Amino acid sequence: MTLSRSGGVAALTCAATYVMGFALLLTLLAPLGYGTDRIDAAAVAAFIHAKPAVMIVWNTMIYIFNALALIVLVVALSMRLRPLLPGWSAVAQAIGLIWGGLVLAAGMVANVAVERAAHLYADDPVAAASLWSVLHAVELGLGGGNEIAGGAWIACISLSAGFASVIARPLAALGLLTGIAGLATLVPPVGDAAGALFGLGAILWFGAIGVSLIRVPASAS
Repeated sequence: MTLSRSGGVAALTCAATYVMGFALLLTLLAPLGYGTDRIDAAAVAAFIHAKPAVMIVWNTMIYIFNALALIVLVVALSMRLRPLLPGWSAVAQAIGLIWGGLVLAAGMVANVAVERAAHLYADDPVAAASLWSVLHAVELGLGGGNEIAGGAWIACISLSAGFASVIARPLAALGLLTGIAGLATLVPPVGDAAGALFGLGAILWFGAIGVSLIRVPASAS
């Protein structure tokens, strides 16, 4: 399989992890306040005690699987862009790899938080909730609570690839709007709404990019 086609599969994988992540969030985790600033650490610790595997699977899916697929996609798109805009290809690849690293690190911290909270809960539920809350803050700082790196990469690669006609202009416009939504998560009053818009836009963007890379692979990849 060529790098371009592998990038297409990776993009579809990223879209799938977002869809499955949203599904689990809305069905099981939303009542705990997950994804908002009203999250109930005590309720989350109790949920972890009851169903630790659910949280491990969720974190692994939305962070670790997503990050590994994202790295392949970042390199594939950068290689496609490099012959036309080598400078911007390098910039986009650097931003994308930083994003992938942050997402991977966030997933590692999130899983450690689950493991430690599950271990502590039977003896001290309050300490378990407190420890989880601290580690969750680290997770959010790495990327779970904002989409700055992701927004910057999607906007950068979309603008560059659209300008070079590597991707269709409507897809580039979708990427730009999605990237702006990601950058807007930096603003506290609109952070939650912007994060939701980024996630939904990213699902569409990843899906369309994946189909494009699989259907029209670069001959040199």
